[in-house]
Amino acid sequence: MAAVVTTLTLVAGCGGGDGGSGEGRRPSGARVTIRVPGDAPTISAAVSLARPGDLVLVAPGVYHESVRIRTARITLRGESRDKVVIDGRLRQPNGVVVAAPGVAVQNLTVRNNTQNGVLVTGSAAAAAGLPGQSGGYDTGDEPVTFLKSFLVSYVTATRNGLYGIYAFSAQNGVIEHSYASGGADSGIYVGQCKPCHIVVRDNVAELNAVGYEGTNASGDMYVVGNRLVGNRVGLTTNSDHQEKLLPQRGAVIAGNLIAANQQTATPEQADGGWGTGIGVDGGSANRFLRNRVADNGNAGLVITATADLPPLDNQIVENTFTGNGVDVGWTFPTATRGRGNCLRGNKLRSTVPARLATTASCPLPAGAASPGGRWTAPKAPGGIPFTEVAAPAPQPQFPHAGTTGATVVPAVPAMPDTADVPLPSASLLAAGARVRTS
Repeated sequence: MAAVVTTLTLVAGCGGGDGGSGEGRRPSGARVTIRVPGDAPTISAAVSLARPGDLVLVAPGVYHESVRIRTARITLRGESRDKVVIDGRLRQPNGVVVAAPGVAVQNLTVRNNTQNGVLVTGSAAAAAGLPGQSGGYDTGDEPVTFLKSFLVSYVTATRNGLYGIYAFSAQNGVIEHSYASGGADSGIYVGQCKPCHIVVRDNVAELNAVGYEGTNASGDMYVVGNRLVGNRVGLTTNSDHQEKLLPQRGAVIAGNLIAANQQTATPEQADGGWGTGIGVDGGSANRFLRNRVADNGNAGLVITATADLPPLDNQIVENTFTGNGVDVGWTFPTATRGRGNCLRGNKLRSTVPARLATTASCPLPAGAASPGGRWTAPKAPGGIPFTEVAAPAPQPQFPHAGTTGATVVPAVPAMPDTADVPLPSASLLAAGARVRTS
C-alpha cells in the first residue's frame, strides 16, 4: 500500500482552525502514523486522533484501558505481539471494541477482561456491553445492524471472561494468525451474521471452554486450517434462540486439527461439554471437509438438535478420525430429529448408530431421516477460573510491524477454495501451542 508514513508530531503544529491541535493541517488524503506513547499517551487517545487510513503504532508496555475504535479504516498495531499488552485487570468488559468498518487490529495481546478480549460488532447493544456475562446480545425487535469489513490478525487473547476474539453482527471479515486461550465461553466466536463472508484461518485456540464457536453464523462462513486442540470442546456450529438470524446454515469447516479436547485446567463449559471435537447443535447445510479429528474422549463429531431446530443436510466428507471415544455420533431428542445428514470418504472406526458410513452415505434421498442413538459419555471434571489458565507461549510476530504502513482491509475478503485445503498433519501450528497432540 502506498502510504505517507510519518509521525503525528511532524504534521501537527500550533494554532490552526480546528481548536489548536494543528492536526487538521495535514494534506488532504495524507496518512500518518500515530505513535503511543510518543505522540499520544494512551492507545485510546491515539485512536481518537486517527483519521481513516492512519496507523496507530503502540510501543511495548502494559496498557490499562479499554480501547473503542469508532473511526473507519484505521489500523491498530503493536510493535511486539507479546510485549504490547492491553490488560483489563478484571475491571472492564472489553479490551478492544471495533465499531467502525475497515479496521485492522494486529500484533498485540489482550487479557483479563470480564467479557471479551477483542469485540467486533455492528450492534450497539453488544458494543455497550451488558451486566454479567450476557455479552450484549441484541434479541429485541430492532433490525440487525452489521459492521461491514474487519481484520483481526496476529492477536493473542487470553484469560477473558466470555470470548477471546468475538465477531458479532459483523460481516466481511477475517480472523487469522491469532491465539486464544482461557476463554470462559469460547476462544474465538462468530455470531449472528447472514451471509457472513467471514474467514477464520490459521489460528490456535486452546485451554478454552470451547475453541471456536459459530452461532447463527450462516453463508460464506469458513473455518479453515486452525488448531483447536486442548479445550473442553474443540468446535461447535449451532443455532441459538438467544441470537437473531436463526437457524445456522452453510458453514465450511475444512483442514482443521481438532484434537485432545478434554483438558482439565480449563474453564467449565456452560452446557457441561467435555471431550468432544466437533458439535453440531441445530446447525444445517454445513460441510466438514478433510479435518483431522483425534483423541477426543467423548466423540469426534456429534450431531444433535437444539429444541425445535433440527440439523439438516450436514455433510461429513474425507475427514480422518482416530482415537476418539466415538468417531461420529448422532443423537436427537424424541420430538426433533435430523434429516439429510450424510458421510462420504472418511477414515473412521466407530459410529453411533452403527454403520452410519453405509446407511447414511452421501448423497441421500431428499428428506431422508437421520437415525439417532446414544452412548455413555465421560463425566466432565470441574474446571478452573479463567484467570488461572496457563499463560501463552510466545507467538509469531506480524512481519515488520514497525515499518509496514497501515493495512488496507478489503470490503469483502476472498473466500477459500476448499479444493485446495489439505488434510492437516498432527503438528499443525504446534510451534505456538502449549497443548501437544499424541
